[in-house]
Amino acid sequence: MKNLYVIVLVCCLQSVQSQSVFNKDTVIKTIENRISLPTIPDYTIHVTKLGAKGDGIKNCKQAFDKAMKVCLKHKGGTIVVPKGEYKLNGPIHFVSGVNLHLEEGAKIVFGSNPKDYPLVLTSWEGTTLYNYSPMIYGLNVENVAITGKGVIDGEGNGLWATWKPLEEKGKLLSRAMNHNQTPVEERVFGEGFYLRPQLIQFVNSKNILIEDVKIEDSPFWCVHLLKSKSITLRGLKYDAHNKNNDGLDIEQSSDVLIEHIDFNNADDNIAIKAGRDDDGRNSNMPSENIIIRNCKFKGLHALVIGSEMSAGVKNVFAYNSEASGYLKRGIYIKTNSDRGGYIKDIYVDNIQFGDVEDAIYMTSNYHGEGSGLHPSKISDISLSNISFGSVSNTAIVIEGYPEFKVENVSLDTITVKSAKNGLTLTNTKNVVFNEVVIGDKQGVPSAVH
Repeated sequence: MKNLYVIVLVCCLQSVQSQSVFNKDTVIKTIENRISLPTIPDYTIHVTKLGAKGDGIKNCKQAFDKAMKVCLKHKGGTIVVPKGEYKLNGPIHFVSGVNLHLEEGAKIVFGSNPKDYPLVLTSWEGTTLYNYSPMIYGLNVENVAITGKGVIDGEGNGLWATWKPLEEKGKLLSRAMNHNQTPVEERVFGEGFYLRPQLIQFVNSKNILIEDVKIEDSPFWCVHLLKSKSITLRGLKYDAHNKNNDGLDIEQSSDVLIEHIDFNNADDNIAIKAGRDDDGRNSNMPSENIIIRNCKFKGLHALVIGSEMSAGVKNVFAYNSEASGYLKRGIYIKTNSDRGGYIKDIYVDNIQFGDVEDAIYMTSNYHGEGSGLHPSKISDISLSNISFGSVSNTAIVIEGYPEFKVENVSLDTITVKSAKNGLTLTNTKNVVFNEVVIGDKQGVPSAVH
């Protein structure tokens, strides 16, 4: 290995909690103990008994609606979707106490006529508003589940895909309403605004399980948990390659377990968010107490925090995972000076990455956006036992603000096979390196201050 670049620094990191007073395993177990799996009443209905036909042609929307109504009368139950392809021209709206169970060989395919999706209370890129219903949606529900070995297909590669270039008007208006604190009931979008709906979304809900199903081709974000708590996401598989096909978006939600997920999607694998700008700051609803483990990453970015994080993100534990394929960024923490809020107490351990553009990237200046009125604070980040293959750009980038430095960052046992550029630190404080190895380094470290 030529031009070996090794950083072995052992310094005092005053604000990062030491292992003598902070035991990650104990905290993780405490979070797990607060997460409740949904309680589903012992009642079962097959959608085929209510008129659904798995021929991929008949519109089965009415049968699925009937199944939800029947379960509501029984105070919950399991809706079974047998083997077959079920076309739905419109959304599934959950009621409490229901498990939507897709048997192996079952596939739900949603239609792409926007007129079939009524406006509901939702969020779009961190701003609360009324927009087209997500294809599977639950508001103010509890004890709900989506399980089984079947497939949920959002058919996002047709009409919905043509909306991406047309969304700017709606996007800018939503952000103006956010900054002006326009009453939510006046934030009505839908026709003429081209804001694509999510595939699966639960809002203001709790005791949620999504397990084993395969997610394909969402119009927008794939699975979005918003202002919810006590969430278990496990065993999911992805094949979603449309624009903005984030795998999991955890937003203003708490007590979340994410495990054994096999990602293969076109955008962020896991994005942890907490509302945008004024909406987020005024909500006092951070995303917190999130466990991520035993996952397989493949997509644009693996683990992302931000950029919508104005209510704050804290207590994230990601460990024992691996990535395949080329990623733009492995660990990506991003915010700007319009956001406010904080990102703190983030612990990432034992993750193996392949080749990436940038390995570890933390920035307070995302896209150069921001008025400077609401800088964010990034602090108390611990990254350990992480390896990368070849890095085509920069191995480690950490950028803060002059008045809001990124501080208390621990990088321990980080290995990069090779990198075009090694390290850039800007406006940082108390960054500690121990056994950080960047091999085959070309050039010299960028400015460090």
